[in-house]
Amino acid sequence: MDTAATTALTFRDATDADVDALVALIESAYRGDSSRAGWTTEADLLQGQRTDPQGVLAVIESPDSRLLVVERDGRQVACCQLEHRGDHAYFGMFAVSPALQGAGLGKIIIAEAERAARESWGAREMHMTVISVRDDLIAWYERRGYRRTGRTTPFPYGDERFGIPLRDDLRFELLIKELG
Repeated sequence: MDTAATTALTFRDATDADVDALVALIESAYRGDSSRAGWTTEADLLQGQRTDPQGVLAVIESPDSRLLVVERDGRQVACCQLEHRGDHAYFGMFAVSPALQGAGLGKIIIAEAERAARESWGAREMHMTVISVRDDLIAWYERRGYRRTGRTTPFPYGDERFGIPLRDDLRFELLIKELG
């Protein structure tokens, strides 16, 4: 693990002022050629946008959600969404700057998200959905204790707010981790 990449991280809740920077961060981690600098790219699966300012703002303003901003040296380097859903929390909108991927930041951030969901809401499980063909990403989550459920939901084909699919077999699979 590159300790220089993981030292002096600060976590805070996003504000309206963060929207544009967060959209840029999320897009850079998943879409377009810039995303190929990291390993989480979806550029071979989807074109178009991953999110938009309205979607990010909706998470920030929702009373049951938190959008955590992760900063190092005053610069946004990652983010993730936590949403309270009864006895569990939903984890989403997870992005790490492509230049910093593979340095151990993701492990630290997901552990902090799990801690926050447990302490803030008493969540007993963390749920997330991942595009089912993302074997490398699913394996990464499995190494963090998440398990595949086999429960899937369709990809929203035709809704360009989620991107323009480059293949016709996309769907989301639910992953769950008990938070103990």
